[in-house]
Amino acid sequence: MKKSVFIGTLAAASVTAGLAAAGTLDDVKAAGELKCGVSTGVVGFAAADANGVWDGFDVAVCRSVAAAVLGDGNKVKFVPTTGKTRFTALASGEVDMLARNTTWTYSRDIDLKFDFVGVNYYDGQGFMAPKALGVASAKDLDGATVCIQTGTTTELNLADFFRSNNISYEPVPIETNSEAQAQYLAGACDVFTTDASGLAATRATFEKPDDHVVLPEIISKEPLGPLVRHGDNQWGDVVRWTLNALISAEELGITSANVDKLAAAAGNNPEVNRMLGTEGDLGAMLGLDKSWAHRAIAVNGNYGELFEKNIGEATPVGLARGLNAQWTDGGLIYSPPFR
Repeated sequence: MKKSVFIGTLAAASVTAGLAAAGTLDDVKAAGELKCGVSTGVVGFAAADANGVWDGFDVAVCRSVAAAVLGDGNKVKFVPTTGKTRFTALASGEVDMLARNTTWTYSRDIDLKFDFVGVNYYDGQGFMAPKALGVASAKDLDGATVCIQTGTTTELNLADFFRSNNISYEPVPIETNSEAQAQYLAGACDVFTTDASGLAATRATFEKPDDHVVLPEIISKEPLGPLVRHGDNQWGDVVRWTLNALISAEELGITSANVDKLAAAAGNNPEVNRMLGTEGDLGAMLGLDKSWAHRAIAVNGNYGELFEKNIGEATPVGLARGLNAQWTDGGLIYSPPFR
């Protein structure tokens, strides 16, 4: 019996090792396409238009990685995934990376064997209710029906919140954001709970958004970011440092408008020179060329440009930078140095 357990464990380890040994970077280069797992549709973060063209804050991260690796931000196959299917899609190799409002947690990192490469949005779970319900606080929701996406941290946080406040609720399980929106607007649940950014994105699609209010409580920490399979360190580094390039570019004043000029000749800022490949060759360390970060920034712009274009205060989603401001502006967005 012990022998069979050992063999089973060894076989599982071999599968994991096989995925890592395959070398995702080489696979992506050979395929000429990046397979990126995204949500099934969250306005501002990841949504397809009538022509099937994907756009959004998370989508832009995928396009930047594709530009860095393949030289073209359009060489991406977007694979919609739900809260339940996303991890299977990544573990099985159906996608090369996930960029779809996924929270970095201990169990996902350690038990599920995924590597989160950074945080591209610091969030927290909130609640949305119709104004007509007359609720001012989540603590007033005793007995409420709550639309909740299954297979998510929000499902567990919800149970913890109601238990700690000694109030009850009736869950209305849903799998996608579009289903949650339909159920909530149809009155199948009193309240919808998810990440506060997701609530803002959903509310922005309503015919009468002012008829709905996001309650003041934020009941959790939800650091959202891209993730890859555990064990393929080179690929993890590529995705990690592409995200870092977008973050550093904002801090250093590199934009989609000036990146070509800055990359054409070395300037007086060594950090900019190293990142854009006019000084040294950081790309070789990743298995990429000198212009990888230049392309990653050029395709969409820096982190701040992505934020303002897709989910910023001037968009229907209307999110302030808040915790997602650069560290120099009192936020948490920060990249290690390029050297």
